[in-house]
Amino acid sequence: MIVRDLAKEILTDRRVDSDGWSSVRLLLKDDGMGFSFHITTIHAGAELHMHYKNHLESVFCMEGTGSITDLATGETHEIRPGVMYALNKNDKHILRANAGAPMMMACVFNPPVTGKEVHGEDGAYPADAALENSA
Repeated sequence: MIVRDLAKEILTDRRVDSDGWSSVRLLLKDDGMGFSFHITTIHAGAELHMHYKNHLESVFCMEGTGSITDLATGETHEIRPGVMYALNKNDKHILRANAGAPMMMACVFNPPVTGKEVHGEDGAYPADAALENSA
């Protein structure tokens, strides 16, 4: 059994900070669950251009408001507490947090991340070299 406390883990190296967001990675590849689980804060007013080419992601909004735009279709969806979105086609997107307050999101990644990933210039996390070599 794995039990972790967000209030404690936020003070460890499981917290990763980058431009416009910070994330506490509560489950990682080394935990052996087959996915990773993060609590991510999108900073107020942030506009993040992302494209997870190597991962699928599901996100549940717990706090704050904003929007997500699917760059393939141009469609924009409102994000608020209780809304979930899944990037089931490695969707290229823009995530925006409204200026008034940050958004707190619960995120699941498949395949799992290793822990220190940040978005590259293309908006993606790098592929896991170990997974590529085993295919």
